[in-house]
Amino acid sequence: MFEMARENAPSIIFIDEVDSLCSSRGDGDSDATRRVKTEFLVQMQGVGHDGGEQVLVLAATNIPWGLDAGIRRRFERRIYIPLPDSEARTLMFDLNIGETPASMTDEDFKELGQRTEGYSGSDINVLTRDAIMEPVRTIQLATHFKKISGPDPKDPSRIVDDLLVACSPGDPYAIEMSVDDIMEPEKLCPLPVVKTDFLKALARSRPSVCDGDIKEHIKWTHEFGQEA
Repeated sequence: MFEMARENAPSIIFIDEVDSLCSSRGDGDSDATRRVKTEFLVQMQGVGHDGGEQVLVLAATNIPWGLDAGIRRRFERRIYIPLPDSEARTLMFDLNIGETPASMTDEDFKELGQRTEGYSGSDINVLTRDAIMEPVRTIQLATHFKKISGPDPKDPSRIVDDLLVACSPGDPYAIEMSVDDIMEPEKLCPLPVVKTDFLKALARSRPSVCDGDIKEHIKWTHEFGQEA
């Protein structure tokens, strides 16, 4: 990997969860593990010298205190990236929902950002995927559907009036049926994701990072690193 990076310089090597590769050395390490760590140290020593001047090595870890001391010293800058703030979380919700059909306003995303204090980027990704599944659950549990007009799934240039969408039993146009009764699945219109779906997912969700983890990161940063 390092040889390839030098041959294609300027280049960047990014190692995620570097702790799994370079944890503190101990008596329980196998010969293969020790050889990997030793080779990594040798290669890192060459970065910035003998043709490695244009190779940048980046690594990420959730447990920097688990890194081998020799590996830690090879990384000249050790930067603590804190949990995302409200503004960043707001943007993450918007990015994570992507092209999924949604009926969400900027204020909706802002509210979600404000209500997820302590959530990591991974937590927000999981929460968003759960919220996206809410319309699917609604369709699976629906006992009534109604016909609506819209573009023909087979020919969007045509407008048809026999598309189906899940509705409440009290809807004046409701037809009692389940999703299994729909003979042409392409006629089923997906429901857009709405704020209520996110709030349901949020009620089931909890942040994965505790206060103790944050304190441990701050303590380690004071000793060995620097803040972003």
